[in-house]
Amino acid sequence: MPTTWDVLVIGGGVAGLSAAIAARRLGASARLIDSAPQGLRGGNARHARNFRIAHATPNLYAPGAYAVDEFLSELVMTTAGQTDMELAHSLIADTTDVIKWLTANGVSLQNPAIGAIPFSRRTAFLLGGGKAMINALYETAARIGVATDYDSEAKDLRANSDWTWEVEIRNGAATERVHARTIIAASGGPGAEPEWLRAHFGTQAEGLMIRGGAFSDGEWMKKLIETGAQTVGNPSSGHMVAVDARGPKADGGIVTRIAAIPYGLVVDRNAVAVESPGAGSGRTHHARWGARIAQCDGGRAFLILDAVGLNRAPPTALAPILAETIASLANTLGLDRVALARTVEASKQLAGPPFFAFPMRAGLTFVHFGLAVDDRMRVKMRNGRTFATLFAAGMIMVANILPRGYLAGLGITLSVVSGRRAGEAAARHALA
Repeated sequence: MPTTWDVLVIGGGVAGLSAAIAARRLGASARLIDSAPQGLRGGNARHARNFRIAHATPNLYAPGAYAVDEFLSELVMTTAGQTDMELAHSLIADTTDVIKWLTANGVSLQNPAIGAIPFSRRTAFLLGGGKAMINALYETAARIGVATDYDSEAKDLRANSDWTWEVEIRNGAATERVHARTIIAASGGPGAEPEWLRAHFGTQAEGLMIRGGAFSDGEWMKKLIETGAQTVGNPSSGHMVAVDARGPKADGGIVTRIAAIPYGLVVDRNAVAVESPGAGSGRTHHARWGARIAQCDGGRAFLILDAVGLNRAPPTALAPILAETIASLANTLGLDRVALARTVEASKQLAGPPFFAFPMRAGLTFVHFGLAVDDRMRVKMRNGRTFATLFAAGMIMVANILPRGYLAGLGITLSVVSGRRAGEAAARHALA
């Protein structure tokens, strides 16, 4: 293994893969290191279904049209105007060829004509989901000569006088020091680090479940902040949705999301009805309920449905808890029987037995916090400088665009376009 690399990519999700592939295709030597084992590679992108893209005319995978300006307008509305407008417009404009770029690099998409997915003019759906996309991109990376290391962590960083870098990489007990002409940080945010969450989310952190990978611990982000990198966003804010509390603590992904809340009654662990004003039943209700459940006592809540509500609900990964009476349901859920009966009667939302329930917690997707970047994905420093050799891509920089809220499919899209842009910029500098 060489000890000097044109481009060193830290993080093995879709942003890191896009960066490494883009750099290698321009002729740069590229090495990608991922802290996860090979079987869990890919970060949060393993759980993806679709990605949002602008397109002026219909294509095979995204019917209708979705203009760049409409895309930007929806982003501005979602973030209440707090997005970096110039950077957002630039990256959204880059999404128009994401389908072409992904498919050229081995990724397969679903044809909406077969009827297996909902109609969407805003997003294209991955055939086989995010894991299939990740596997395809790793195969492409290997074929074109990207070196990849799993179970490897970047532990130390030192800048040379010419602003190249010395990086210490640790794999188990083995330690290696490499020389990198450029570095791309694509290691995600700190959303899976319990200590960090406790420091910034307080008591809510204990009840949170992590929807993505357990390896997104933000350690490399913290290292760059110590080096002088400028931050952006709010470390105490994140995108959350309601998830089944019986799912895994981390890596539950989209299959544990509870989408039936509009069809039933939500109570807390004191059997008191919980409301989320303005949540409604639209696309944003998932996030509104996630934040609301995080505020409940112990970070727990329960969705109770009758047969009509359950029939309206989409399929779930875990079966609902079934009971013939409210009293037996309360016993199963560990709730006060009298209090639950009183709450159900007062709500007048349930027609009668049988009853069904889902225990819920808030599932954290990502934190609205990361590194500030310029339009070339170069990391901004607190002293106002940028270095032509240090870049960031993917969720580690997404707070520049999404300091609050979320748009479906935007995480994958931003990861691809920011990773590709960072990889190309790094390669050009290293080869100049």
